[in-house]
Amino acid sequence: MASSPDSASHEHEAELAFAELAAQLPEGVLVDDPDIVEGYRRDRAEDPAAGRPRAVARPSSTDEVSRILRWANTNGVAIVPRGAGSSLSGGSTAVDGCLVLSTERMRDIAVDPVSRVAVVGPGLMNAEVKAAAAAHGLWYPPDPSSFEFCSIGGNIATNAGGLCCVKYGVTTDYVLGLEVVLADGEVMRLGGPRIKDTAGLSLLKLFVGSEGTLGVFTEATLRLLPAPPKPSTLVATFGEVRKASEAVIAICGKLRPAMLEFMDGPTINAVEDMLRMGLDRTAAAMLVVQSDAPGEAAGAETGLIADIVRAAGAAEVFVTTDPQEGEAFVVARRAAIPAVERLGHLLLEDVGVPIPKLPDLIDGVRAIGEANQVAIAVIAHAGDGNTHPLIVHDPADEDETMRAERAFGEIMDLAIRLDGTITGEHGVGRLKKAWLPAQIGPRAMDVASRIKTALDPKGVLNPGAVF
Repeated sequence: MASSPDSASHEHEAELAFAELAAQLPEGVLVDDPDIVEGYRRDRAEDPAAGRPRAVARPSSTDEVSRILRWANTNGVAIVPRGAGSSLSGGSTAVDGCLVLSTERMRDIAVDPVSRVAVVGPGLMNAEVKAAAAAHGLWYPPDPSSFEFCSIGGNIATNAGGLCCVKYGVTTDYVLGLEVVLADGEVMRLGGPRIKDTAGLSLLKLFVGSEGTLGVFTEATLRLLPAPPKPSTLVATFGEVRKASEAVIAICGKLRPAMLEFMDGPTINAVEDMLRMGLDRTAAAMLVVQSDAPGEAAGAETGLIADIVRAAGAAEVFVTTDPQEGEAFVVARRAAIPAVERLGHLLLEDVGVPIPKLPDLIDGVRAIGEANQVAIAVIAHAGDGNTHPLIVHDPADEDETMRAERAFGEIMDLAIRLDGTITGEHGVGRLKKAWLPAQIGPRAMDVASRIKTALDPKGVLNPGAVF
């Protein structure tokens, strides 16, 4: 069917506008090759509703980002900011006709060991920032399981967490400053290399976790810590899942270890299938706990934890001070998602609850899986109540997919009933926004929407995400 005159005119105007933007930018920043653009449609969430971008922009400077956003705002073109594409909530899923703005080329870094800060581009991987800090005897604590392939810009956009959050906090606790390009192309600096700064409203905290809906980060100033001592590691297995989750409560009532991770039986077996490291396939659950207390305090801390887990019903307890031996169990925990992914397509949850309600959440997830007849493996940053139920299904099986999607929603409903959250660290994105009003309520939704409108009145920044 031939296109209408109005449609042809609109397409011609869009081509002229695109040519106008290309003329403002260095060669190679804008890419419209269909094969390349296809690789930017989806993030790791694999949202089947992903649209088709008009093009991809890969700027290298704040000035280039500013020009792109000014053009998009003037022409009403949607911008979908993207880091490394590791989002698990559809936060960087493309929409039809959008311009995907990837910060992958913004990779500058400078470490100041006196102030203990790193000034970094958003395109750096989390692991690269850690390595640069370590070269100065310093440490950047936030450590998502995907730290080797997730970007700092994406970490800040979702307020990412990780395995060390139980003791050291999440990304927002380490962001001292941001350079942000707003929807109209204006550039704003927030915070800076100051440990203490209470001047004005906390706009910095507003932008951390905003998922690309309020602005695009082009530089971040990150707080670094002295490198901690090598950790001691405790691994405890349990014959009952409930006993493992109750052990978490008992541990948290006495101390805050550097790491407190949970894996259930299906996860243990999936990891063992992949890594072949001799994990106990008969265990219903396993805790991986680390202490990085200095000197003899580490032994005292792991000794106390050993007493606690034994009292809670642990079937076996193993303690090691060998860093490599301990790291092997951390690697096993980090491998959980790709290991379970080998069993089928995943709908990956990110729900969290207050720690005393963790056993009820884990038990409830298991009941939801049974009721919907879908396999659900559960891993958790147990020390801060953040769980990742992994719903396995075959997308070619319509009935199973429907049951998996129903379980996905029921798990979020359960978390909300338990005074929890629909996302502890992955963000709301596009996959979870339907449940956000039930968690935060209409008044908070209204305030958030007004802030969004004030900063992005034309709605060009990441439309369809969060709001």
